[in-house]
Amino acid sequence: MSKAHIIVGMSGGVDSAVTALLLKQQGYQVTGLFMKNWEDEDDEHCPARQDFLDVLAVAEVIGIEIEAVNFSAEYKDRVFSYFLREYQAGRTPNPDVLCNAEIKFKAFLEHALGMGGERIATGHYARLREVDGRYALRKAVDSAKDQSYFLYRLNQAQLSKSMFPLGELTKPEVRKIAEQAGLPNHAKKDSTGICFIGERPFREFLQRYLPIEPGDMITPEGRVVGRHQGLMYYTLGQRQGLGIGGAGEAWFVADKNLADNRLIVVQGHAHPLLFSTTVQAQDLSWVSGMTPDSGSLYAAKTRYRQPDAACHIDTLNTASCTVQFDAPQWAATPGQSVVLYADDVCLGGGIIQ
Repeated sequence: MSKAHIIVGMSGGVDSAVTALLLKQQGYQVTGLFMKNWEDEDDEHCPARQDFLDVLAVAEVIGIEIEAVNFSAEYKDRVFSYFLREYQAGRTPNPDVLCNAEIKFKAFLEHALGMGGERIATGHYARLREVDGRYALRKAVDSAKDQSYFLYRLNQAQLSKSMFPLGELTKPEVRKIAEQAGLPNHAKKDSTGICFIGERPFREFLQRYLPIEPGDMITPEGRVVGRHQGLMYYTLGQRQGLGIGGAGEAWFVADKNLADNRLIVVQGHAHPLLFSTTVQAQDLSWVSGMTPDSGSLYAAKTRYRQPDAACHIDTLNTASCTVQFDAPQWAATPGQSVVLYADDVCLGGGIIQ
């Protein structure tokens, strides 16, 4: 009896290439699906054509078929419009979180099932455990690459149709597997940053879509120390690009006053205004399928790659929750996600207010 038909989301990178390779070696029927999520003729910054060529080259070595699908309209509607709204509101969104929930594990999943696939697989570094029909999203073995933070908005139905073959591997192991198998992209550099912006300057990109509104940079006491180019270009904790001269410690963004279009800045990484022990979150999503207990001890991240921080949930309802940390957290940023964990299991989280 032949094994299940798995549709692998392939990006041109080494992670999705090894995902397809491993599944093929395990006897699954594998089809690769290349998603185009952004329409841009500017190939220098959005190298979709080269990525697709890399996917075709990998498929030839592995011996699998490749199909391509264009989700640009869905991406603009579900992810990019949200991204712009959040920046216009002075927040700093994380489009990767929304892209996973709305495109990779919704539009792609629906398309894959329509192709006759039984499950989808991606190159995310995460693990799944199923007990009595309930799926636990667990951290990857490689803590430096773990991507469970970006997957917290998935639901149980999506997890039940998903596979993460790289969860038990480290990145060096993945590259070694790719090299030994002769995959042409084994040494390809990882993509970084926001996919639709690519390598181009962030401000230059945002200026195409949102009006620039310069204003004053002020200290908490109200002293004007510089000019900002528009509140949307700055995020809490930012140090680079402030252009404030003078002696003393480095300056950091501590807050935004949207009503007066003013950027509040402070001196020193340890300034008290950069720290908070409580975080308010809305738009909650529990990937575990169960709401956490108010009062129980958990760990949480307020940004990717941050070490887990001990916390408990103070107040919790269907719309929002308050996360209370044992130790003050640095620059918890509105628009980013606070994600809760019980040991290595991702419970879910919400958008920081």
